[in-house]
Amino acid sequence: METTPKTTGSFESFDGTPIYYEVRGEGEPLILVYGIACIINHWHHQTEYFSKKYQVITFDLRGHQKSNPIMDMNQISMEALSKDILGLMAHLKIKKAHFAGHSFGAPIILKVYDENPHVFFSMTFINGFAKNPIKGMFGLDVIEPFFYFVKSQYESQPDLWNTLWKLAVDNPMSMYLAALAGGFNLKVTHFKDIEVYMRGVARLNLEVFLTMFEVLMEYDGEPVLEKIQVPALIISGEKDMVTPIRFQYHFKEKIKHSEFVLVPYGSHCTQLDFPDYTNLKIEKFLEDAKVES
Repeated sequence: METTPKTTGSFESFDGTPIYYEVRGEGEPLILVYGIACIINHWHHQTEYFSKKYQVITFDLRGHQKSNPIMDMNQISMEALSKDILGLMAHLKIKKAHFAGHSFGAPIILKVYDENPHVFFSMTFINGFAKNPIKGMFGLDVIEPFFYFVKSQYESQPDLWNTLWKLAVDNPMSMYLAALAGGFNLKVTHFKDIEVYMRGVARLNLEVFLTMFEVLMEYDGEPVLEKIQVPALIISGEKDMVTPIRFQYHFKEKIKHSEFVLVPYGSHCTQLDFPDYTNLKIEKFLEDAKVES
């Protein structure tokens, strides 16, 4: 299988934290932003497909995978994540780009747009949300209390909980549980992709995860939605139980002139479940966005 050559590197962000990135292809820049505790591999179908026409940039969020160590643990915030992306653009000498965000990548994009709308050609949201998606997740109100319980226990016994975290995540059963919760569609997603993902999650520092998860719950990007003036595409997986379809319908209602695509049987990782369909929809959207600009 033919693959597009990639360039890899890292740069020091505003606080000295190294941010790892990969660049493939040439053309208008397309920056892909994954969600919390995710990995660049989540985008592998998109990087290969779009690098034939675009300069595709993927990177690790601070504290994730190769973007380590975080030099100042107080700098885990939406502001820091936004500065990392702007720093990446400056490092690569990119003035303007198309953006696509999956899950927590969506509010990160909203944060960047809120303060720097001039760097956007367009934006694509895949199973995203604008504010705390935890309340009522799976039809229950137990996730948030459970999170704060784990956080308090971690703070009292960090070594024990780091060990438990790695044992729990790097376990074949956890892959099936993630799928059962709507994170993947086991009928169409390659098992290796799920396995690579779970190994990546196991390597994530639990303190980083807990801190960033709290940032996720506290951020409210609702006011940004009605400000968006660039073309926007909203993609929703029909079977996503993590960020159900109501979140994407809300995006469609609030963002003027936005497009909405429902992916039948799509899970939370629609771009892995049905990459061909997802890529075709994004490609058409990007081509139309070029015409509008």
